[in-house]
Amino acid sequence: MTKAQAYYQLTKPGVLFGNALSAAAGYLLASRGHVDVMGFIWLCIGTTLVIASACALNNYLDQDIDAKMSRTKKRAAWIKAVGPRNAVIFAAILGIIGFAVLIAFTNWWVIAVEIIGYVDYVVFYGMWSKRQSWHGTAVGAISGAAPILAGYAGAAGTIDWGGVLAFLVIFVWQMPEFYSISIYRREEYAAAGVPVISVVKGVRYATLHIFAYTVLFVLFSILLSVTGYTGVTYLVVMAAVGAYWLWLGAKGLYQNEPEAWARRMFKFSLTALLVFCFLISVDAWLP
Repeated sequence: MTKAQAYYQLTKPGVLFGNALSAAAGYLLASRGHVDVMGFIWLCIGTTLVIASACALNNYLDQDIDAKMSRTKKRAAWIKAVGPRNAVIFAAILGIIGFAVLIAFTNWWVIAVEIIGYVDYVVFYGMWSKRQSWHGTAVGAISGAAPILAGYAGAAGTIDWGGVLAFLVIFVWQMPEFYSISIYRREEYAAAGVPVISVVKGVRYATLHIFAYTVLFVLFSILLSVTGYTGVTYLVVMAAVGAYWLWLGAKGLYQNEPEAWARRMFKFSLTALLVFCFLISVDAWLP
């Protein structure tokens, strides 16, 4: 691995692009078919750099935990490849440029949301709650839902109920997504000393929470149509996606192989997210 590749991997590309996608989707949702192309581009650039900065800094903070887990042990190798000091400098440069772009080309709603998301992810989640409580997932989910709200505010110039609902959809989506991982990676988290829900409260408790949050995901996603922010096509497709995810989640309440079921839940959560982001992005041009 070259140093350039290591620096790139420090930004957690999977997490980075997923969050950048939601920011873009939030902007397009609020634009309602009237897209300011340059405003959209600058929002995407600034947000992507800020998220990359937070991810790189989180990698630095989590290197002791990451080294103990097969899921994340490569992240510790990336830090070693570039050096801890250089990783922090890299994160700082990305953050400074990203916020400079947002300050120059977006509005203060966007900047405020991005600052809250950044501090939440790096400090309240990465430095504190992730290591102290199984509620850390909920704390981190605030930062995970911040990009779609920032994107929405970038186009709307404010935060209304459409932005709040989009934020809530992504917030609750993260809970079954990560709680599913915590079930099939339970032994790794336990060995690393990370107090995730499946380790602290048990698999059954995690399963019940997965189903409950899946219900909330369906509710909030449908409310976007009920309140007039999305149209009929969105409603029909998201209702179908939600119904399937609920059915899959309900199966978990009676399953005998929680790890296999949790993997299916996690994989479908990614599909649900992609479908949601795509639909709100193109909704203005759909029936």
